[in-house]
Amino acid sequence: MRLGSLVVGVMMLSAGAALADGYPAIPLFSGNKTVMDETIAYPTQGQAMVNALVVVLGPGEKTVLHKHGVPTFIHVLEGEVTVDYEGRGTRTYRQGESFLEAMDVTHAGINTGTVPVKILAVYMGADGAKDVIKQP
Repeated sequence: MRLGSLVVGVMMLSAGAALADGYPAIPLFSGNKTVMDETIAYPTQGQAMVNALVVVLGPGEKTVLHKHGVPTFIHVLEGEVTVDYEGRGTRTYRQGESFLEAMDVTHAGINTGTVPVKILAVYMGADGAKDVIKQP
């Protein structure tokens, strides 16, 4: 057995053991802080709303400069993306990584890999709240 397979097997067993009643799932993320150490806050007005989409960027493509008006869960399905958190540095996220994206820190992502990056974005807010707020 290769070391990598052993590590994955142990991680899966550990993840399964942490779940109530042995529910068959692999945890992706649990937390209440964004990658910029912001405590998440949900909109207080409007009907609760969840929007989910897959963002696809080709090699070298980038998002607009933006913020988020609601907590945003991110999971990188394929490829890699480097996010520039204006004035706070950059971070590269790769396939399989999950996190809560910054809300009040302006940022933009660029596909720094050689294949398309596919990113699951889940916006957890309310009707009327802005998921993405474009910045000048």
